[in-house]
Amino acid sequence: MATAPARRPRLLQGNQAIAEGAIYAGARFYAGYPITPSSEIADECAARMPLIGGVYLQMEDEIGSIAAVIGAALAGAKALTATSGPGFSLMQENLGLAVLGEVPCVVVDVQRSGPSTGLATKPAQSDIMQARWGRHGDQCVIALCPATVGECFALTVQAFNLAERFRTPVVLLADEIVGHMRENVLLPLPGEIAVVERAAPQGDPSSYLPFAAAEDGVAPLASYGDEYVFHVTSSMHGADGISNNAPANAAARIRHLHEKIERHCCEIVMTRTFDADDADVLVVTLGAPTRAGRSAALAARAAGIRAGVLQLQTVWPFPTEQVAALGGRARIVVVPEMNYAGQLAGEVRKVLGPTADIRRVNRYNGTIITPEEILDAITRPAGAKADAAA
Repeated sequence: MATAPARRPRLLQGNQAIAEGAIYAGARFYAGYPITPSSEIADECAARMPLIGGVYLQMEDEIGSIAAVIGAALAGAKALTATSGPGFSLMQENLGLAVLGEVPCVVVDVQRSGPSTGLATKPAQSDIMQARWGRHGDQCVIALCPATVGECFALTVQAFNLAERFRTPVVLLADEIVGHMRENVLLPLPGEIAVVERAAPQGDPSSYLPFAAAEDGVAPLASYGDEYVFHVTSSMHGADGISNNAPANAAARIRHLHEKIERHCCEIVMTRTFDADDADVLVVTLGAPTRAGRSAALAARAAGIRAGVLQLQTVWPFPTEQVAALGGRARIVVVPEMNYAGQLAGEVRKVLGPTADIRRVNRYNGTIITPEEILDAITRPAGAKADAAA
């Protein structure tokens, strides 16, 4: 009787795990332009893609990178690119085209300190709102956020699954700390994690309507070159893909872009909890500060304070129900994040209301948030001012 192949832990960097996750999910096309701190993803894909029948393209800039990814996806490939803040800014217009054209693809944004070139090698979490609102117009995307090297792999697979399932761009919103840390990871064997393929149209290619939604709210997507000829445009269009400026059509198309995601939040939203069921103090985290939050919560528990952590793996759509359920019964909610304005804390405030005791821990000088800073926010008296953030 044949035995299953042995698996050994691999010491991987977060960015390497992202590339591994993309390949596991079936990605066979990468187009990108090097930018710190995401360049290792391009390095891995440059080495690996040609060996598995895939394509790696070194593009002239980030605008060309996302354009090539969109073209490859419409030709039937699972495609990705990786960048950081300045490059992510350059991608926004074509990312809007991918939203309106309902093109499944994955964009990895390994966040760094800004604005502009900023601290190019230092971490930040200041692209949270850009991921959601970076493109003009009524639109939405899915955004996931890993906190460990293992999650870099798993959430990359999930990003492709969601892109293919809902025919939409998905942003993997990592940060420099997670992208560059190294951990032992036991990668799954083929078939251990489900891999989703896009729904293909049935019937006569001549009658194919590329934007006619099926019962689940998502339109099957043909591949260019498979006897299907169809139109994808950046202008408002009807079910046939041809430009259509009628008000009723525009309203229906924009509503569809939102509802195909909103109707399926239960399939999209992912969170993790640590000692949160009885938490009197809830630490809400995403990305690298999750580790410091867990450490601070354990220290608070040792001091007799019932503290727990809610980690958001899905950033957009925002996990409103999960934040409301756990944060609504907590006396104190602490939100550590590596930005100045409190982008995550603002969304938590929207859910919990103006009277909730929400305590921000912000770090925006290119260094990490420490457990001691979070513990201080947990233990200080209500109304007391926090130490100056940096």
